[in-house]
Amino acid sequence: MVVLRHEIGDVLRDVRQRQGRTLREVSHSARVSLGYLSEVERGQKEASSELLSSICTALDVPLSLMLREVSDRVASAEGIAIPDTVPSEFSREFARDFPEDMARDLARTP
Repeated sequence: MVVLRHEIGDVLRDVRQRQGRTLREVSHSARVSLGYLSEVERGQKEASSELLSSICTALDVPLSLMLREVSDRVASAEGIAIPDTVPSEFSREFARDFPEDMARDLARTP
């Protein structure tokens, strides 16, 4: 069974680690306690939309991109193939601002 809070936590942790940032740095930027952010990353706490937005802002990753990654992971766990629907104009404009693997995913064209 897929637990959404686990997938969200995994994606947030993956992004943070790819950036080489510590929990302390991100918790300070997001204005959330270190312990709470750790629990969110471990899938032990359900984060509100406001908190997710704050964490994504601290990570400099759009909330929509983080949620898309979560959605793709959930779909994969469910055995569903989701076609790429990101317009190529969006991909080209924003892909340079994201971690390499997210940029690659954004740059895919249908």
